Amino acid sequence: MPRPLLTALAALLIAGCTTAPPRNIDNSCAIFEEYRGWYRATKAVQERYGVPQHVQLAIVHQESKFDAEAVTPRRYLLGFIPWRRASTAYGYAQVKDETWVWYQRKTGNWGADRDDFADAVEFIGWYADLSQRTLGLSKWDARQQYLAYHEGHGGFKRKTYLQKPWLMGVAKKVQARAQRYAAQLKTCRDDLDGPWWWPF
Repeated sequence: MPRPLLTALAALLIAGCTTAPPRNIDNSCAIFEEYRGWYRATKAVQERYGVPQHVQLAIVHQESKFDAEAVTPRRYLLGFIPWRRASTAYGYAQVKDETWVWYQRKTGNWGADRDDFADAVEFIGWYADLSQRTLGLSKWDARQQYLAYHEGHGGFKRKTYLQKPWLMGVAKKVQARAQRYAAQLKTCRDDLDGPWWWPF
């Protein structure tokens, strides 16, 4: 194989493995133009579960700001001694250890990783689909979906979110961001649906 082609393939592989957040996380077109593989991943989730790409992105933005290795803040004893983290939530979708194992058990997707973007949005799509079937929530309703995502299905049924004004505010922000992402995607979807091999 010619050396230039090998170099190009190596660059593509490196780009596909990066964990760096996109340079512009506030624009869905910019996100997908930088990481074309993420566009294909979210599109596959939309086709499989019916959860719109912009809803997936809005949840990831809220949970991790697209940081593959995002974790919850560490607690401190006496205000200065490092202690445990607030929870085991990790990765793009901020899924706790026990929830991830539950997901893997239910789906058989034992190779899924929380710091893999495609696996994270697959989880979001699966969970939103379950929320629709369990709670009757529209998959296009980012606000309601986020409340169920944050509180769990049991908490949503008990309306625990009503006791958390801050969470209600966050859910509204998720909805507004999803709407912005959707509007932006309308301007670049044709380009993103171009040949799979260019750009990566």
